[in-house]
Amino acid sequence: MKEWWVQVGLLGVPLLAMYLHIPPPQPSPSLRSWRASGTFFTYKDRNIFYRDSSGAVGSSDVVILLHGFPTSSYDWSKIWEGLTQRFHRVIALDFLGFGFSDKPRPHRYSIFEQANVVEGLTRHLGLQHHRINLLAHDYGDTVAQELLHRSFRPLALLVVPMEIIPTPGTPYPTSLSVTPGANPRLCSPWMIHNQGFLLSVLQYINQRKKHRDRWVGALVSTSVPVHLIYGPLDPVNPHPEFLQLYKKVLPMSTVSVLDDHISHYPQLEDPMGFLNSYLNFINSF
Repeated sequence: MKEWWVQVGLLGVPLLAMYLHIPPPQPSPSLRSWRASGTFFTYKDRNIFYRDSSGAVGSSDVVILLHGFPTSSYDWSKIWEGLTQRFHRVIALDFLGFGFSDKPRPHRYSIFEQANVVEGLTRHLGLQHHRINLLAHDYGDTVAQELLHRSFRPLALLVVPMEIIPTPGTPYPTSLSVTPGANPRLCSPWMIHNQGFLLSVLQYINQRKKHRDRWVGALVSTSVPVHLIYGPLDPVNPHPEFLQLYKKVLPMSTVSVLDDHISHYPQLEDPMGFLNSYLNFINSF
């Protein structure tokens, strides 16, 4: 009789092959609507999805929204309408490799390139000489830090944390879908079939460690008003240790702490609380 593991292997190979060829789920109606309301610009022959909405009459303020990992600009959908009531223009993009933007493979994804993409979008929209507010979450926080380092001077920077103060030994969550808003496709055959692609995007974690002084230094030295919106149940930035470190490193930053049950995606979990915190910050100067 053959070893049991040989039999399991012989059975498992065809099942795995079938599993990998299951097509990814189709976008929901709301996600299809989100795509239809946006458009694309070209960055180095790559198609980058973005959405640009005109809003408040009489305001000249612009806000650019930078999403996190492993999601997309759709993370901002629940606060989009509220932002358009305050800002003249509300702009969000899908970073290269995310959402509806191109996903080249093989490719060396980097925070530096994503900052280039943001700068390319501002040029495309004719905003390179405008003062822009930045609202960033997770992966987008690090892109915002790189923009600060390059003397990209927004009117204000709001951050929704994910190791915005990266420290050696800070754990990365073992489950990429521990919070509401994490992309369910990561639990599908798409994740297994695209592990190489996923790992190439995840290189930003090593980049954070390597360039810690550059990116934390940009936050520490900036004169731009910085605000943090924080969910105490965030598994990536545990309470209260993260807040203690944040306030120690950035004593000039203001902070909004949401209800105890709010986690890593506050703009999705508590859109009204998030929006009120952000607008109170923006309207304070």
